[in-house]
Amino acid sequence: MTFLQSVILGIVEGFTEFLPISSTAHLVLTSRLLSITQSDYTKTFEIAIQSGAILAVVVLYWRKFCDLEILKKVAAAFTPTGFLGIVFYKVIKNHLIGSLEVILWALALGGIFLIIFERKFAEKDTVSEVKNISYKQSFGIGVFQALAMVPGVSRAAATIVGGMILGVKKEAIVEFSFLLAVPTMLGATGLDLLKSFRQFSETQFSILGVGFAVSFVTAVISIKFLLNYIKYHSFTAFGVYRLLLVAAVILLLI
Repeated sequence: MTFLQSVILGIVEGFTEFLPISSTAHLVLTSRLLSITQSDYTKTFEIAIQSGAILAVVVLYWRKFCDLEILKKVAAAFTPTGFLGIVFYKVIKNHLIGSLEVILWALALGGIFLIIFERKFAEKDTVSEVKNISYKQSFGIGVFQALAMVPGVSRAAATIVGGMILGVKKEAIVEFSFLLAVPTMLGATGLDLLKSFRQFSETQFSILGVGFAVSFVTAVISIKFLLNYIKYHSFTAFGVYRLLLVAAVILLLI
């Protein structure tokens, strides 16, 4: 992997991490378009680079992380994903990440679900503030997030849809999804680097650092875009985009 490829992947990661279109799927597909070989380093890069986007959340929402009550609810939501992530780590990295078939199916089914969900789902009396989300709802959101261990599902889509089903208003669950991304992605990155860092050269770490920095800057833009978007639009367009992406990949790569 070159530094230019790292910059491109950093832009892709930063912009897609918090949108319901699966950043992992976009990283894998972009790597294929750039003819980057799927190696252990590439798989680690695709996981670790997400920490750059996560840093954007910390910078933008640092006050929320000073609220102990919110932190406890984020911890409750992280529990299912953390446990299942450790249990299925090898299966995910060795068999799911990089699998084009798994990614395309997840993108397509997720796209169809988003379209149907937006048409059928109607908000009732829902929680409108992050601090008012209950521990039961938090844990349930974490269970939905665990679905995103399958590449192409989208962590953002799983948590947002799950939260809305559990009675959390769209604006509140989007913000909670941002906060929950921090321990989730740091946990995934830390676990992977702990197992893999001895195999990488100084140059590879430098390339990873560039991708990290670029994803941070792009993620700040993406977060602000999504917060403004949901005020006036539904997630239907993201569902349609997922289906169009699958069609384009089938035509171009298969």
